[in-house]
Amino acid sequence: MSSASFGKGIALLAALGIAAAGGYWYGGRHAPAVHDEAAGAAQPAKGERKILYYRNPMGLPDISQTPKKDSMGMDYIPVYEGEEEAGTGVKLSTAKVQRLGVRSVAVEKRLLDATVRATGRVEVDERRLATITPKFEGYVEKLFVNTTGQYVARGAPLFEAYSPELLATQREYAIAAQGLAQVGGADDITVAGMKRLAESALERLRNWDVTDEQIARLAAGGAPQRALTFRAPASGYVIERKVTQGMRFMPGEMLYQIADLSTVWVIADVFEQDIGRVRVGQPAVVRLEAYPGSRFDGRVTYVYPTLKADTRSAQVRIELANRGGRIKPAMYAQVELPAAGGSVVAVPSSAVIDSGTRQIVLVDQGEGRFEPRDVKLGARGDEFVAITEGVREGERVVVSANFLIDAESNLQAALGGLSGGTDVAGKKQVTHSATGTLDDVDAGSGMLLITHEPIDSLKWPRMTMEFAPANESIAKAVRPGAPIRFEFVERNAGEWVVTRIEAAPAPSAAGAKK
Repeated sequence: MSSASFGKGIALLAALGIAAAGGYWYGGRHAPAVHDEAAGAAQPAKGERKILYYRNPMGLPDISQTPKKDSMGMDYIPVYEGEEEAGTGVKLSTAKVQRLGVRSVAVEKRLLDATVRATGRVEVDERRLATITPKFEGYVEKLFVNTTGQYVARGAPLFEAYSPELLATQREYAIAAQGLAQVGGADDITVAGMKRLAESALERLRNWDVTDEQIARLAAGGAPQRALTFRAPASGYVIERKVTQGMRFMPGEMLYQIADLSTVWVIADVFEQDIGRVRVGQPAVVRLEAYPGSRFDGRVTYVYPTLKADTRSAQVRIELANRGGRIKPAMYAQVELPAAGGSVVAVPSSAVIDSGTRQIVLVDQGEGRFEPRDVKLGARGDEFVAITEGVREGERVVVSANFLIDAESNLQAALGGLSGGTDVAGKKQVTHSATGTLDDVDAGSGMLLITHEPIDSLKWPRMTMEFAPANESIAKAVRPGAPIRFEFVERNAGEWVVTRIEAAPAPSAAGAKK
């Protein structure tokens, strides 16, 4: 080959190489992209959020990896990546926090003032009661006070009584007293005997409440009085009268009872858990149904030493001044006892979610994050409750919309269990599906009696057992006796809750024979 021909070949190869490189570059710029369809399906399009799962719209512990509806026809709500929260807390967007009206306050120490409230009744001051009881047998000859409720002043006559025994004793004393004055020159034995006779008669008269004035008149030679006048020993109202004109009475028989109502008692029944905050000398406010809007100020004078076993309450005595006699015995009363407490860590009462077995507060961790936390409660005040364990001073707790957040938090705890996490009890929650027959629905408790087919996820054989419905609509979705498909979770140990139920087609005759 000549040198000229060799040069032309080199030039041709160089041109082909340049053309091939240009074609490769052009194809890379304009050829359609080729990629793995399976990989593309697993990745969301650019700018779209990834859906992790769909949650129950009613806050039940149930999720689905695909869109579906609940038993009431409501669509399950998608949960996007970044919205889930690990553990038992919950994270809400700023817009949702504002929409729910979430408000939180700081936990701080404060003086816990409380008011002990109780019901009571007005009673007569027992120290101001007077009972008129004769000490001898006699007859009522004249009655001066003959109506119950009548007011009498101290010393006012009540009735006159005739007694043969009283009359005889007066005569005996008058003779002995006069004889003693006349035997001044007699021997000592006579004087001593007369003196003993006079003293014996005098003692009986005094025991029978004969006044010193009447006794002095007998000693001076006055005639014995046929009737003795009984007088009121104290001022007050006659609250009981058992005496009538001409009646016979016996020693010790109660004829009148007089009560001084210038001061009355209110006996309040204070519950056992509050009795420790009541003390003698404590001020009290009493309100009576007879006088709406009025208050009567009194003071605790006694706390009774025993407790009523049937009502678990103790009686507290409150003393009230009864100006104008407005307060009547046996009136119904509402009692308020202000009780001052010490400085304790406290939160508003509205911050506590009390399920009966647990007490929870929601701690605001900022940026829409809320953590449900178990607490132990101390003394309760009017608006605040002491916290002995669970939160610290300075932390913030939710005081409004906390029930809504708590429902969201419980949901997130259940979702965490389904994604490999654990719930509050440390146990995974999984939704199980099954078919069977709804045998019965308990009218009282709402429990579902279901005969289910074998459940592979739990390795259960075919059997009949009770399930709790997640809500009332679950129990009403299918009539007893119908074949069903249902989903359920284990909410607590051994507590199986149906979250979804629907009627299933009846098995065919051929299938039934198999």
